[in-house]
Amino acid sequence: MTDLVFIGGGHSHAIALKLWGKKPLLGINITLISNVKNTPYSGMLPAYLAGYYSYQESHINLEKLCKFAKINLIIDEVINIDCQNKKIMCKSGGKINFDLLSIDIGSNPKISNIEGANLYGIPAKPVPFLLEKWQEIIKNSKENNLENLILTFIGGGAGGVELAINTHKRLTKILSPEKLTINLIHKGNRILGNHNEWVSYKLTDILINTNINIYLNSTVKTIKKEEVILTSGKQIISNYHFLVTEATAPLWLKNSSIMTDKNGFIFIKNTLQSINYDFIFATGDIANMINYPHPKAGVFAVKQGLPLYENICNLLNHKSLKCHYPQKYYLNLIGISDETAVASWGYFSWESPLLWYFKKYLDTAFMKQFTEL
Repeated sequence: MTDLVFIGGGHSHAIALKLWGKKPLLGINITLISNVKNTPYSGMLPAYLAGYYSYQESHINLEKLCKFAKINLIIDEVINIDCQNKKIMCKSGGKINFDLLSIDIGSNPKISNIEGANLYGIPAKPVPFLLEKWQEIIKNSKENNLENLILTFIGGGAGGVELAINTHKRLTKILSPEKLTINLIHKGNRILGNHNEWVSYKLTDILINTNINIYLNSTVKTIKKEEVILTSGKQIISNYHFLVTEATAPLWLKNSSIMTDKNGFIFIKNTLQSINYDFIFATGDIANMINYPHPKAGVFAVKQGLPLYENICNLLNHKSLKCHYPQKYYLNLIGISDETAVASWGYFSWESPLLWYFKKYLDTAFMKQFTEL
């Protein structure tokens, strides 16, 4: 038997495992190691926070998926990989052997440069911790007659902007608008700096009209229990501090022998293999395609699901592997809480309620493949 191990229940792995369940190879023992039983779909997460979707509608049930694909599921957290001896070390103390390995564990916000972030910050990833704190906020808002609730989002990319707008939507259903304050802090001179200017200015107008405070050209130095301090010395009072900053990889991966970039992301070839270990694949945010770098966006992880499955099968069958080339431009649909969305694709951009329904159609269609196995 060949031992094939998947680490992480990311979008690429979910698709590959579904395909494996439909067309498996004989003589392969497969294990999925995940720290959660239900993995969130990133495209639906902001809308889930806004109350448009339920937990079940926005999460992939890995237990159900693994049962369908007839593979082993281990709920644990990986803390190291011994590539020479092909062993995976887990937080529980367990050690798992592998012959072939695939890694799709996403990324985490970079917080090492912010004092107090580990104690008082709420990283947008891992998502289970974010949702735990979000439920705490909802509960406090409902049960305690709050006079003032202040949320601060650190990071003005698409993720930070979308979370700020959608949390505002949900909380204003519980609290009167004058009792809620939301801040967005961004180090650049405009939000969504990697999108075209129209999208940036459009979302800026939406934030302003939603009464969300924007702090541009601002870098956070320190996070305390009830305030955020900028490098300029400005102090911003805040009850909850969300980190949606630059992506980075877990420390254990940076310290492994797998070749990574300066942020710890695994360098991969177009075949989705590690550049220094052909028996290791990596996809999604945790991977950095060395010849074709691209943004950390869910659409790329989704597109890698099929070629990952095909190349794992090709390697097991001793066939030539296929090259995967990420698209130069990708459609980014940013959901806005009043049932409208903004589309960004290269230099093209548009806002319309039709886009919200189009996004809803795409997201529900993606999730349907895992609920109707």
